[in-house]
Amino acid sequence: MTAMNNDERSVLAVGGFGLGVVSLAFAGFAISRSGDSGSAGSISAAATTTAVDVNLTEFSMTPNMLDVPPGDVTIHVTNSGTVAHNFSIAERNLTTRDLQPGEAQTITLKNAAAGELTFQCSIPGHAASGMKGMIHVAAANSASAASAPPTTMSYQAMDKAMSDRALRFVNEPKSTFGGTPLQPKILADGTKEFDLTTSIVDWEVEPGKIVKAWTYNGMVPGPSIRVEVGDKVRVVLKNELPESTDIHFHGIRVPNAMDGVDPFTQDPVQPGKSFTYEFTALEPAVGMYHSHHDAQTQIPNGLAGAFIIGDMPLPASLADKGITKIDQTVNMMLNDAGTIGLSLNGKSFPATEPYSAKVGDTMLVNYFNEGLTAHPMHMHQPVGWIIAKDGVPLKEPMAEDTILVAPGERYTVVYHFTDPGVWAWHCHILTHAEGPQGMFGMVTAVIVK
Repeated sequence: MTAMNNDERSVLAVGGFGLGVVSLAFAGFAISRSGDSGSAGSISAAATTTAVDVNLTEFSMTPNMLDVPPGDVTIHVTNSGTVAHNFSIAERNLTTRDLQPGEAQTITLKNAAAGELTFQCSIPGHAASGMKGMIHVAAANSASAASAPPTTMSYQAMDKAMSDRALRFVNEPKSTFGGTPLQPKILADGTKEFDLTTSIVDWEVEPGKIVKAWTYNGMVPGPSIRVEVGDKVRVVLKNELPESTDIHFHGIRVPNAMDGVDPFTQDPVQPGKSFTYEFTALEPAVGMYHSHHDAQTQIPNGLAGAFIIGDMPLPASLADKGITKIDQTVNMMLNDAGTIGLSLNGKSFPATEPYSAKVGDTMLVNYFNEGLTAHPMHMHQPVGWIIAKDGVPLKEPMAEDTILVAPGERYTVVYHFTDPGVWAWHCHILTHAEGPQGMFGMVTAVIVK
């Protein structure tokens, strides 16, 4: 394969464990629909205008999820913090002034259409510290507003359906999970070579639901890749898809020629062809690898995986919280579209992978969002300590029980388990997690003993 020359480019410019002992415990747990904080705004609907209140503090926006119908949205913003903050919707070029402590301002979002808009404080460093959120715009009768059918059953029938579905998570055998570590070939000069083959395979997203997944090495997510700083890396891509593809190393520092964005940095890798990416791992990273060709199809259908360089340091300031070491690490890939749909690591509840821990354990979770919308991830019981954003350690960890992960973002979060039980773990957009037939989509659980 011959890549474009410079002149041409210038023209373009978890593992298994026994669950039977917790069947009765799990049957009793349910996802809180309205009791958790930060999931909805104060909304009063008029004929064509919706009014919401947003409160700014260090360093959060409350609520960080606003569910509104289409139309005009009046946003009353109050700064209850101790330093200046603002409220900005970049996609609409709409922002408040920098509000001093105690100040407020009302702005109007005109003609909001169905979909999502992100908001944040645009003062440098504030969004990265947690001051951001999402406006979810959906008509009450639209498909985006409700993934489950309207409730027509009796409460007794609903209770039974929910219990039966929850017990399937516990009792049914699990199919193959993706994201397993990929062991490299060690070449004569010490280079670590990883071989990836793209192909379409039958993939069980949930029990009995088989889809045509677009995969690396036959799994969703693709196998996880891990190297150390200073390693020489070689990734050999073989394409067995019916269309061209490539690999972009998202959040990984590579030479431009290895960035994997055809036709800018290389020719597309056509069906039956191969391409080799070579670079040195120059710095620590929590990154992803994914297609950058027909991406709206290939990535939601499964072409994405985790790429980790080095170890994320554990902040010493967490020692007084009992957090001194990591007992297990979980990579969690979020998706919401394509053949895979609403899923955690390529599976939808009740086929999602359950996790186990002991009281006193600490779990490090890398969240990766390869979907098309932001997902507020919430684990019941322990507060999550955000220690890094997009692979960059924070100066000080931040405590959050709901972490909003936008498309393309990565968050590194540690959870320290203090109480035994079966603890739900889910996206807090409730239409991504639970309906009248029970839990579905972006739900799993941690069983703490």
